[in-house]
Amino acid sequence: MDVLLLAIAKTSEQVAATSARRAKVDQLASCLGRLSRDEVPVGVAYLSGELPHGSIGVGWRTLQALPEPAASPSVELLEADGVLQEIQGATGPGSQAARRRLLDGLFSRLTQPERGFLAGLMLGELRQGALQGVMVEAVAKAAEVPSSEVRRAAMLSGDLGTVAAVAMATASEGLAEFGLEIFNPLQPMLAQSAASMQEAMGRISPALLEWKFDGARIQAHRSGDGVRIFTRNLADITERVPEVVEALMSLPVDSIVLDGEAIALSPAGRPHPFQKTMSRFGSKLSVEVLRKATPLSAFWFDCLHVDGDDLLDRPAEDRLAELTARVPDDMLINRTATSDVEAAELFLAAAVANGHEGVMVKSPSSPYEAGRRGAGWIKVKVAHTLDLVVLGAEWGHGRRRGLLSNLHLGARDPATDGFVMLGKTFKGMTDAMLDWQTHHLQTIEVRREGTTVFVRPELVVEVAFDGIQISTRYPANMALRFARIKGYRMDKPPEEADTIETVRAILRGQTGPTET
Repeated sequence: MDVLLLAIAKTSEQVAATSARRAKVDQLASCLGRLSRDEVPVGVAYLSGELPHGSIGVGWRTLQALPEPAASPSVELLEADGVLQEIQGATGPGSQAARRRLLDGLFSRLTQPERGFLAGLMLGELRQGALQGVMVEAVAKAAEVPSSEVRRAAMLSGDLGTVAAVAMATASEGLAEFGLEIFNPLQPMLAQSAASMQEAMGRISPALLEWKFDGARIQAHRSGDGVRIFTRNLADITERVPEVVEALMSLPVDSIVLDGEAIALSPAGRPHPFQKTMSRFGSKLSVEVLRKATPLSAFWFDCLHVDGDDLLDRPAEDRLAELTARVPDDMLINRTATSDVEAAELFLAAAVANGHEGVMVKSPSSPYEAGRRGAGWIKVKVAHTLDLVVLGAEWGHGRRRGLLSNLHLGARDPATDGFVMLGKTFKGMTDAMLDWQTHHLQTIEVRREGTTVFVRPELVVEVAFDGIQISTRYPANMALRFARIKGYRMDKPPEEADTIETVRAILRGQTGPTET
């Protein structure tokens, strides 16, 4: 018999109630072991708090008016997922009535635990502590293979559900078949943070240093005359960045995969504000007009594949050698190599003097750990900025009456798979930003309390601030000082927001060791 949705809902409930990572892994692995190969991808997605086919456009208001729950479970996992796909695909005249009919029909057959689970999944509010790292370990345990093999296959395929199905069916033999494929983007390697160059060099020395641009992360794939450009969250933006495509086509290679930054520069070569760069990525229309007004420059810092050779497992210094052999200097990010902290400080000062936000410190021996915040990369920023998640917003007053203005900001807490509020701010927002967020935040609304609209935690915003202070007003006993908004990071998913531990580290750096 196929697995009922209730089994997934119960496992999710157990995982949410468990704080120990190992216990979470055991519970998830036990559930996965009961699924068929067809059920595994859906089960992995659901237990990770995701819909495998993306949002279906059902909001909390729609879920307020539902038929009574069923007394006993009868809906199978794949049956429920099929109905959700039908709801997602309903468009055109009469689609609203059809969507309502499908939703009511499904929820009338669900028990209360199943309804709560599925509603949380649809609203993006399922917080059960099953982040991808935990799920990778669970898949490995269920398939009886090393977690490193699952992690690598997931990195290369970009789809843990598919990897899980292969691992459960064919173990290591099947996982070994996964490789880098041109035009199939990889999750980007991420960096840890350090409060100072001295701290970063204390962790990596000797080091490769690079200027850290405040641009948009891009991954470029070329094979012959074909080129595709992807954002950091793997969206295909090829048609929006023709100048990047042209730059890639100019390289003397047959096939290549590059990691880099796209950035809008002034005629003097200094970076425009981040939002100006991002505005190029936000529009599919009038690309040539936008290109003339805001041309983009692409700068590359890593090479993942070239002319049939995968370089992911090669040391960074080897990948850099391949990069510099094929990419001209004016397309490369400024870099140097040193083990001297004073020289590194001078390099950082030069980056800031040229309008950039800091420096990347990289280990020459590190492989490319796609999708991971590995120890081989460390970012050092001069200005205090954090990428935080919008948890809610308050209606404004005076000239901002009728606009959602004061944003509630939260840092990611990996221990709970949730977000911890650090403060609010209404500063730094343009009129265009206020208009946009007033409309958009209501589309991801989950509830209202007084003048506050609470939203699904999925929008990342870059926040500048003067420091962190101890405060009993917020759950983490910390608050941002003089926070102001630099801009929305539409290229970043909430899973890449800064963590509460990063905030604690900033506080410790200000005050010395402290309990927070």
